[in-house]
Amino acid sequence: MQGSLRALSRLNTMLCRLSLWAAGLGLVAMTVIVFAQVWWRYVLNDSLLWVEPVAILLMSWFIFLGSAVGVRESFHMGFEILLYVLPDRAGTVLKALSDLSVLLFSLGMVVYGRQLMARTWDSSLPVVRLPGGFTYMPLFVGGVLMSLFMLEHLLNRLSGRRAVDRPDAEDVLMSEA
Repeated sequence: MQGSLRALSRLNTMLCRLSLWAAGLGLVAMTVIVFAQVWWRYVLNDSLLWVEPVAILLMSWFIFLGSAVGVRESFHMGFEILLYVLPDRAGTVLKALSDLSVLLFSLGMVVYGRQLMARTWDSSLPVVRLPGGFTYMPLFVGGVLMSLFMLEHLLNRLSGRRAVDRPDAEDVLMSEA
């Protein structure tokens, strides 16, 4: 079990880094093409028709990839005040329930994201001429990544490993400043 857990952790670390880089590149690309649209419209008095749908697709990708990274690194929002007043055992159970609920939600993203992709694949995005399913692909991929990351969290909790409880996002940001 420990070997499988380490393999999953290595895979998730690689996927997390790739997701973070892809999200960052998507944000930069969206910024560049929106700036290009402003330039074309106000300086050249012309318009790039493909900018809006491409910018929306890029935004969907970096939002869902970034959300998955936030889940992996435990940077998502949470209310932990109750954990400070409860015994450690109750806190562990509550954290496991929280992880399980996020896992179920992310599995819902996978199932319904796949259904939406399949139902819209035969349609076409007008200007960019991509299958309509591309619109929902970030939902599906983000759900898969979140599911993998939460599965790792749950397995770590069940095996008694403490590596799941990463430092608070504010602590990380303040230590880098």
